[in-house]
Amino acid sequence: MNFPENIRYTSEHEWIRVEGNEAYVGITDYAQSELGEIVFVDVPTVGETVGQGEVFGSIEAVKTVSDLNMPATGEVLAINENLDAQPELVNNDPYGEGWIIRIAVNNPAELDKLMDAAAYQALIG
Repeated sequence: MNFPENIRYTSEHEWIRVEGNEAYVGITDYAQSELGEIVFVDVPTVGETVGQGEVFGSIEAVKTVSDLNMPATGEVLAINENLDAQPELVNNDPYGEGWIIRIAVNNPAELDKLMDAAAYQALIG
């Protein structure tokens, strides 16, 4: 299991990596392993501002569909277009090529409420 130190984690198993005023969001290595083979990612919120903890889309695996929750309030700037043809990127590289959305972070202070790698690792045991 992979726990990068340069990102923050939610208890719902999303991650956020801030780069300047923007951030990338995806699901954790743990989440993708629990879901199994990812077959579809649905993010209908491009251009919308979504609050911290609110649903911004869904991710579909062979056996289940799960909501995607926003780690920090922000405007959805882009979705990872590569996931349309290759949703398995979320399984193969959840913290890299498998990112789901890019956002403009509205309130950087919200990031302080999220877990670091050690806290997330402790959460999932």
